[in-house]
Amino acid sequence: MKQLWAPWRLAFVEKASRLSGCIFCEKPALKRDETSFILRRGRHAYVLLNIYPYNNGHLLIAPYRHIAAIEDLPAPVLLDMLRLAQQSLRAIRKAYAPEGFNLGVNQGRAAGAGIAHHIHLHIVPRWGADTNFMPLLGETRVLPQHLEASYRRLKAAFGAQRTAAARPRAKHSSKKR
Repeated sequence: MKQLWAPWRLAFVEKASRLSGCIFCEKPALKRDETSFILRRGRHAYVLLNIYPYNNGHLLIAPYRHIAAIEDLPAPVLLDMLRLAQQSLRAIRKAYAPEGFNLGVNQGRAAGAGIAHHIHLHIVPRWGADTNFMPLLGETRVLPQHLEASYRRLKAAFGAQRTAAARPRAKHSSKKR
């Protein structure tokens, strides 16, 4: 079994433990989606770009309500998060054409959650050659695209979904011919 080491996470985890507020509560309340990197808002949850990504296109889905555990999420919130996950996968596929995805929840600090008090789902696009020696030996992550450029690219892909969903669909006839 191969291991993926992420030594840069330690700085983020240590910084996150010193924050006074909750970024997942604060960002949507700002109503500044572009500067907060919020890509899509649902009824109970929203999608945002991870500002400490493992790869370009690394998204987070968080509920608006401050809830720490997935088992405490009301069914409509969980359903909205999964619906947003579907839309996110489509948008990432359109924008980046990855070969695969990792989807996951790190629930609790011991499980690796940098922000343990507000549940969130990670969606990480993956490519066959997306890891190299730089993060391990040079303590440097190589991301080929700037965060703002990733935001614009994914925002356009999410927008294309909305446009496609707004188009009337052909009605299917149930009559046999």
